[in-house]
Amino acid sequence: MHKKQSAQKTYKLMSSSTKSAAVVNYSEVKGSVEIREIPIPNIGEEDVLLEVENVGVCGSDLHQWTSDHSWQVNYPVVLGHEFGGKIAALGARVSGWKVGDRVVSETAAVIDTQNPMSRVGLYNLDPSRKGFGYGVNGAMTRFVRVPARCLHHVPDSLSFEEACLTEPCCVAYNSVVGNSNVKPGDRVLVIGPGTIGILCAAVAKLCGAEVAILGLETDRGRLEIARKYGIEPFINSATDWARKRDGLGADLVVDAAGVSATLKIAMDSVRPNGQITKVGWGPQPMNFSIDQIVQKNVRLQGSFSHNWPIWEKVIGLLASRALDVRPIIGGVWPITAWHEAFEKMHTGQVVKSVLKPI
Repeated sequence: MHKKQSAQKTYKLMSSSTKSAAVVNYSEVKGSVEIREIPIPNIGEEDVLLEVENVGVCGSDLHQWTSDHSWQVNYPVVLGHEFGGKIAALGARVSGWKVGDRVVSETAAVIDTQNPMSRVGLYNLDPSRKGFGYGVNGAMTRFVRVPARCLHHVPDSLSFEEACLTEPCCVAYNSVVGNSNVKPGDRVLVIGPGTIGILCAAVAKLCGAEVAILGLETDRGRLEIARKYGIEPFINSATDWARKRDGLGADLVVDAAGVSATLKIAMDSVRPNGQITKVGWGPQPMNFSIDQIVQKNVRLQGSFSHNWPIWEKVIGLLASRALDVRPIIGGVWPITAWHEAFEKMHTGQVVKSVLKPI
């Protein structure tokens, strides 16, 4: 108890206010997001209070804003799960961390440590898992409560504007490295030039693959950013590219689009005995046959979230700039300008918006 009180005292010295502005999703009705003043959270014995430096806007934040998401949300909730900052206070049972440490946080805010998935290290697949920004309050605010088990050190050489994008980089890494079989010289087609799509393509390049990315006419700007990673961009169709080598198709198709219909493109583009990895969420019914998966002997693989070792590897890649997120950052906005930041991403004007708490 004494340690907990000391931690709270340290925090109070750092902040004269008991509330902070937050981007809150307060209802399932479309457009139900606004700035609200919320209390600074209390922390438990195994938590830290994190002062947020930067938080990325994710496609899932946009989906909750437009109310076309397919997951359960605990309203009202503060949005934001791509974040980093400095530790402001420690719970009584937290060890190995100190106030002022530069950190990023994983997204699995609530897990059942006794669940079979959690016990083998795959807590990201624990069915009872709740994440920041939909299950519990996220980081689009100045202070957020974070379980210490979620934390990872951020090297001083890595800015928080870049470090806050560790999470989408981990999604991409798990999709391409963890859940796909990519070899040097493979041909990889990525569908959807959003943040996850471009990062999946960049990771595939790191694996030695030839990579193309497919988008729509409205995606021209984002496709040009993908080109900066050495990725060949296509609009509306990449069939010829996929079949260029021997007429059979791409070794791997990563479907990173937020609609279900793109799975049809993936089935048409993948080679026999190839793989499709689905990482983009799409709640719509498909209304087409998936017999091609059987006929082509194709492996259809889902990819969801990430875990501790993935975060450690990705932070190393970011720190060395082997994986550089700077090209996808379209700007940094204050929390109060969240609507502009959301709109810029939603309309495809930028790949990634980053917010700064005030």
